[in-house]
Amino acid sequence: MTTLSRIRIGSAPDSWGVWFPDDPRQVPWSRFLDEVAASGYEWIELGPYGYLPTDPARLADETGRRGLKVSAGTVFTGLHHGPGVWDRTWEHVSAIAALTRATGARHLVVIPSFWRDDKTGEVLEDSALTAEQWHHLAGQTERLGREVRERYGLTVVVHPHADTHIDTEENVARFLDATDPDLVSLCLDTGHYAYCGGDSVELIETYGERIGYLHLKQVDPAVLAEVRAEDMPFGPAVARGVMCEPPAGVPALEPVLRAAQKLGVDLFAIVEQDMYPCEPDRPLPIARRTRAYLRSCGA
Repeated sequence: MTTLSRIRIGSAPDSWGVWFPDDPRQVPWSRFLDEVAASGYEWIELGPYGYLPTDPARLADETGRRGLKVSAGTVFTGLHHGPGVWDRTWEHVSAIAALTRATGARHLVVIPSFWRDDKTGEVLEDSALTAEQWHHLAGQTERLGREVRERYGLTVVVHPHADTHIDTEENVARFLDATDPDLVSLCLDTGHYAYCGGDSVELIETYGERIGYLHLKQVDPAVLAEVRAEDMPFGPAVARGVMCEPPAGVPALEPVLRAAQKLGVDLFAIVEQDMYPCEPDRPLPIARRTRAYLRSCGA
């Protein structure tokens, strides 16, 4: 078994069914922190801004006394709309970046906006970008990377995501080829990339210098086939169970982790099993089994 010495494993509120700052179907933040620590993880992400305490001193106390450290914050952006959305975007980003920096984390995960609503399925805009929109997306993301680094000392890692414009192999490659490697890295989410038809190991081997962060999840191929046949939006697909507990789905995570280890750089690999909504007692046993499974892979 390869010892994955360059990979730091963690988990996130997402693995506890948390998608929103406040939702009655989600576990309280204190329970998430208790249970993620009990599962054997020491690294976490902030999740949706406002779910965990946003006061840096209180957050440091709550995480520190549980032996937890923060690896990243997360923001949502619609940068393909061009410079006109910059001010609104920066207002959103700056608050989260400030909290992320205060925790000692060094990464900001950037998720592109959805082209259809993940709850209702309403189509919000075309699923394909125009050449001008691609130009805006690349240029504004580079600007974001520069501003976040200069003002907060954080590295932007862009997260390909189902039902966004950075999703398939073709679109991920187009985005990477259009952006400056010094300003923009990738958060490779193994589940989302498989959901959209991509091969994570191939992406790591092809664009290794652009991989700055990992999210670990798996897709249930049988459920994915149903989702594709019905052209189902991402939210309902998750509710149907399209993202499953490792190692039951695809891609196999051990080859992904081995490929990442070969890059020779330190990487976070944060477990995210999309489960919104889920019963409150469901996440903890899954988290414990998943942590044990990843240890068996050498992580």
